[in-house]
Amino acid sequence: MRGTSTRDALDGAITAIGASGCETPRLDAELLLAHVLGVSRERLILDSDLVVEGPAVRAFQDAVRRRAVEREPVAYIVGRRGFRRLDLAVDPRALIPRPETELLVEVGLGLPQGTRVLDVGTGSGAVALALKDERPDLLVAGSDRSEDALALARLNGERLSLGVEWLQADLLMGVPDEFDAILSNPPYVSEAERSSLAPEILRHEPADALFAGPDGLDVIRALLVQAAGREHVHLIALEHGAGQAEVVGQLMCDAGFACLRAERDLAGIERVVVGEWS
Repeated sequence: MRGTSTRDALDGAITAIGASGCETPRLDAELLLAHVLGVSRERLILDSDLVVEGPAVRAFQDAVRRRAVEREPVAYIVGRRGFRRLDLAVDPRALIPRPETELLVEVGLGLPQGTRVLDVGTGSGAVALALKDERPDLLVAGSDRSEDALALARLNGERLSLGVEWLQADLLMGVPDEFDAILSNPPYVSEAERSSLAPEILRHEPADALFAGPDGLDVIRALLVQAAGREHVHLIALEHGAGQAEVVGQLMCDAGFACLRAERDLAGIERVVVGEWS
């Protein structure tokens, strides 16, 4: 691939990535090559003078191998993922932020001025940081039981210069009762679904952030039990899996929350249940 045109380099990569079973081989190849060359994807497509040469040859070959053979997610290979207005650093210490998780941010955007918000299971810090970015008046904190995930969240917060407080905690254990709203994208995949997950998820993303018991609701149950005893919490919003909205809503009611509503993702699937104190 010495002095290869970008078109030829992409054609070979698309073939290799597609043959491995990846669903978006062209997009993946373009993102990887743009990353290796240090250009935008738009320039990669439009600039016919670009070539792949020197160290970029080996770097692109390695990136394609990681994607095609190891089925490593593109976001982990390039080390970043866009989330709302932010460009976040991502790596296997935390889940890759998904578009449906933006629903939690949208719930937070509707909170009154000065609300104290806790993002439980913050991972890379995506929800907490996006909320602080778009609503700087809110007092935002992010918590996670994983020290590694919190280190990644802190890195993102420092790089983006966003004032979010970070707490190490297992759900709400040891967290001061000073937050008005709780947002969370907890683990919600059932053990029965493990074998059906894509290799990108199963091989590379942290299992502790994915799986939550036989029905996928163990963590949500525990979080709601802890939230029910909090004097200051008046709103809770939980992301969940497809088909779990009704059960999550009932668990919220059992914990004392009412005024329930379900928020749907772009595919029309109920993904977030929101409850307030009755």
